[in-house]
Amino acid sequence: MDTEENSGSQSVGAAGSGDAAMFSGFKDMDAFVKHGLGAVVAVTKAAAGLPQAGDEYDFYRSFPAFQSFCEAQGDRLLQCMSLLMRYHGCRAHSRDRNSLTGLEESFDLVVDSNDVILERAGILLDEASGVSRTQQPIMPVGFQPPKTVVSSWNRRVNLAQRNTLETIRLLQAKNIQRPQLKFKEKVDNSNTPFVLKIFIKPNAIKPLSSCRCLCVSRLRKERPEDLDIPAALADFVHQQRTQEHMDDMFAHPYQYELDHLLMPESLIKPEWHVLLQMYRPIDETPCKFIDSLEELVMLNEKLAKTTEFAVDLEHHSYRSFLGITCLMQISTRDEDFIIDTLELRSEMYILNETFTDPAITKVFHGADSDIEWLQKDFGLYVVNLFDTHQAARTLNLGRHSLDHLLRLYCSVDMDKRYQLADWRIRPLPQEMFEYARADTHYLLYTYDRIRLDLLEAANGQPTLIQVAWQKSKTISLKVYMKPIYTEHSYLELYRKQKTTFNTQQLTAFRLLYGWRDKLAREQDESTGYVLPNHMLTKISENLPKEPQGIIACCNPVPPLVRQQVNELHLLIQQARDMPLLKVRHRQPRVPLFGPHDISHVPESPLFDFSSSPGNPGFEVQFGLTVSGSSLEEDTKQKKVVPLTVAQQKACSIMESFENPFRMYLPSKDNNIHISKTAKYDPSSKVYEISNRWKLQSIEQQKKEAEAQQEARARAREAAKRASGTLCTRFCSSSSSW
Repeated sequence: MDTEENSGSQSVGAAGSGDAAMFSGFKDMDAFVKHGLGAVVAVTKAAAGLPQAGDEYDFYRSFPAFQSFCEAQGDRLLQCMSLLMRYHGCRAHSRDRNSLTGLEESFDLVVDSNDVILERAGILLDEASGVSRTQQPIMPVGFQPPKTVVSSWNRRVNLAQRNTLETIRLLQAKNIQRPQLKFKEKVDNSNTPFVLKIFIKPNAIKPLSSCRCLCVSRLRKERPEDLDIPAALADFVHQQRTQEHMDDMFAHPYQYELDHLLMPESLIKPEWHVLLQMYRPIDETPCKFIDSLEELVMLNEKLAKTTEFAVDLEHHSYRSFLGITCLMQISTRDEDFIIDTLELRSEMYILNETFTDPAITKVFHGADSDIEWLQKDFGLYVVNLFDTHQAARTLNLGRHSLDHLLRLYCSVDMDKRYQLADWRIRPLPQEMFEYARADTHYLLYTYDRIRLDLLEAANGQPTLIQVAWQKSKTISLKVYMKPIYTEHSYLELYRKQKTTFNTQQLTAFRLLYGWRDKLAREQDESTGYVLPNHMLTKISENLPKEPQGIIACCNPVPPLVRQQVNELHLLIQQARDMPLLKVRHRQPRVPLFGPHDISHVPESPLFDFSSSPGNPGFEVQFGLTVSGSSLEEDTKQKKVVPLTVAQQKACSIMESFENPFRMYLPSKDNNIHISKTAKYDPSSKVYEISNRWKLQSIEQQKKEAEAQQEARARAREAAKRASGTLCTRFCSSSSSW
């Protein structure tokens, strides 16, 4: 078929050049193509008439004439395929002579050759139709094509005003100095739980000293040596104190305040929606970039005088293991502020005075991640939070994004081209500055409008506003949890893959996962930067034999993989040394709601022949589900659970099936499941095996009975001897008296 297709493609090219010798015996190309198509159809019909693989083919192959004919035709086909592959410059012979692996290599050769032939046929067809893949577009003389930069933050709205210096700065963003090197407090990537950073608790109802002390003092061993109590009781008191200290250390420091927080009346005042304050134009609103401690203190004083302000964060997670919060945007009714959190990372705790003030409403949009980032990087907590994302969900809007809300309430289209930008860039480009500012500039007006819609949707009642506020309060109670690596952490990622690994591949997956986690913590890089998940899966699946194979599985090659390729090669070799077994994973049971739903049926235990007579130490495990008597025995041992109608039907269906291998397996009472006719036929092998098992079981029962009798006799003799000894001692003692 490939020969004729290639011939047809070559004939197309020949027809275009006027060479009629290609179609000798045919008047034109259409006749040649029609003949070739008829030949292909005839071959397909003939192939369909051959014996099918299986019992039919084995039956025909038992005849010498059919076997010799198949071998002759097979050699002829292989020779034709080899000639065709050589003609197109492909390797035609397998280098592996193994009967198992050589077949796979030969199949790969055929697939590769077929791809080459089809590609060339496509090229010839394109050339015949006047389309050339290699032809370059015609350009004017002296025209310089623009360079395409793959980046989400390197494009502007006005291309005419692009500045060369700014473009170069954006292109060099990947080479900026890592901000982690300037942090006063080093990032803790250790495989230990996260310790809260807060050490001063403003606006506290329950003081910090009573709910959580500093980490050092809490972990310090405080034994009550000044008390006059026993040592055991002192150890018990110390253990109780340590447990309380550990619980307080990882608990939310404002848990008590949030639990007793009531919804402020300012959310549902009847006059607020009458005096709805429109947002100021962004060009007329002052905006200040804060990167010093003095400016941060002044901002905190301004926020303390307001009743609400909007907050948003910009985060970077690709070149950091735990991620870095790079910017914080805050907007009031009159001003916008952008805080350089990379420069003021150690001083951001000052804002806890206003962020935890219950009289001030903090407006976020999608605060699930922001709450955790504030705790992780700055030790900041939020009391009295209102999340417009949760309000949009409560209002059942079609979309809940900030872009949709701004378009709905403010008629503003957000420019999301810088959403995935590298926010570590300093100085911050003007485009990114304006984008960050717009995230919070319109948020307070959106907050007013969505509250008004919630009030109208509830017919003037504050029920929906209270629901949205309660959901926001639940988000503010979240506590950041650092990712902890365990020996089973890789299973969570493995379950998300669509492939099934054997023992070697799964071992490689586990080792590479552990190597990636360790290196990412040491280098403070994300796991996606060290080795992305799809590359990790591909390397584990292919198990390359050489380091070059590991490099070939990665495109593009991560820098740390290229540096550590030899270590990765040793891990792959360690995995390849594992015995090759297929891993069985039980899928989660999903109710099928049908008569064939057997998810409720208990799984049959794997059979063990180690205790069978005549088979000492011989164990075989069958992955078969035994029905009938085995199910009844399992139900006797377990508690009887009432079954539904569908489950009862499924049980009856399962009981109607017979295991084809059951007659070869001994049951628990050493009886073999065999047919009734063969069981009493002395000439059958089944009769002989059945009697053999019966004799062996009878002999075993006799031996057990004899052993029990001997044990009883020995016990009687020992009792007689003991009684005689006691009588002798008693007589001797009485005579002495």
